[in-house]
Amino acid sequence: MNDPLRNRLCDLLGIEVPLIQAPIGSATSVALAAAVSRAGALGTLALSWREENEIRHMLRRMRGPYAVNFILEWDMHAKLAAALEEGARIVSLFWGDPTEYANPVHASGALLLQTVGSVDEARRALDAGADVLIAQGWEAGGHVRGETTTLALVPAVVDVAGEVPVVAAGGIADGRGLAAVLALGAAGAMIGTRFLAAEEANTHRRYRELLVAAAPDDAVYTTIFDEGWQNAPHRVLRNRTQRAWEQAGAPPRGSRPGEGEVIATRARRNLIRYADDIPTADTEGAVEELALYAGQSAGIVSAVEPAREIVRSISSEARAILARLGNGSRETK
Repeated sequence: MNDPLRNRLCDLLGIEVPLIQAPIGSATSVALAAAVSRAGALGTLALSWREENEIRHMLRRMRGPYAVNFILEWDMHAKLAAALEEGARIVSLFWGDPTEYANPVHASGALLLQTVGSVDEARRALDAGADVLIAQGWEAGGHVRGETTTLALVPAVVDVAGEVPVVAAGGIADGRGLAAVLALGAAGAMIGTRFLAAEEANTHRRYRELLVAAAPDDAVYTTIFDEGWQNAPHRVLRNRTQRAWEQAGAPPRGSRPGEGEVIATRARRNLIRYADDIPTADTEGAVEELALYAGQSAGIVSAVEPAREIVRSISSEARAILARLGNGSRETK
């Protein structure tokens, strides 16, 4: 029996389910990415803030298909070279022009996945030689590239992508979302917020609790968590830091309430209010006041689960929906 989820993206990436775990910054871990990949999807390691020796150590522990992610706001040539030398064969890039990175990626035999937030950015990525486009809608958590919703962006990017597969991102957390973006013409989905609540994610226990309790409108689009990465809009759960800033009249950087205040620590490093750091598992202090990145799909994240169960439940639900829709279409002929 043919699997309705098995498609060209699966064949290209060497996976069984057209599902990619989003980079999710320092919440990623070898344990999470490996568990996702073992479950038949594609795990991703976010490496932009890792030192080269740490990148090498992490990749030597990986088996099977996985992706490495780099953010092009900063120079990533050396870190990318280290990852490719260690055998990375799927590279996802975000927040910048991939042109100067495409040659080393392809010369190593790796695939280039580029996240885009607009049709114009999609065209530039195609010109650069992207093998897969990831169309990120405005609903997404973490740093958000564009201002168009997933429902509107994905078919528009599909229309210009030609034979290049398009992966949808933003607002997707279950099989209903995966089935929906497949209907839009996407070849798969990238999911971040639900994997923040995975047992293997490097997220603080309280962060997970807040994700599970959140409603869709608790995830707000803002720019205030910018200590470390300025001029980069993002979506986070509304918390005390966000509310205090709003109540103060949304003052500009330099005059925000509590700016520069140390509110937490991690590995002997002070974390200040408005930092772009998330509360990882080893964070201590006012973790609820840090950047709690999450997309609007937080409203349908209902439990902390193993990564394999997340992949299984999403794929099973999507298969059931596609089968039901397929049966319905035949019945109406």
